[in-house]
Amino acid sequence: MTTNIEFLKLAVVMGKTGKSRSSIYQAIKDGEFPAPVRIGPRAVAWTSTSIAEWQQSRIQASKAA
Repeated sequence: MTTNIEFLKLAVVMGKTGKSRSSIYQAIKDGEFPAPVRIGPRAVAWTSTSIAEWQQSRIQASKAA
């Protein structure tokens, strides 16, 4: 089975989540958002699967509320 994992840069993550840069990094600090992975000496990105899982958890949380 092949899984296609994409690396998403901050601008894409902001667009997919509707969160600002500062909101994303605060949520990471609070343990409420997936942390990025290092893809280079000065570059980070999020995996598409980690963002999709976070989105699904938000959907489930809104249904439970």
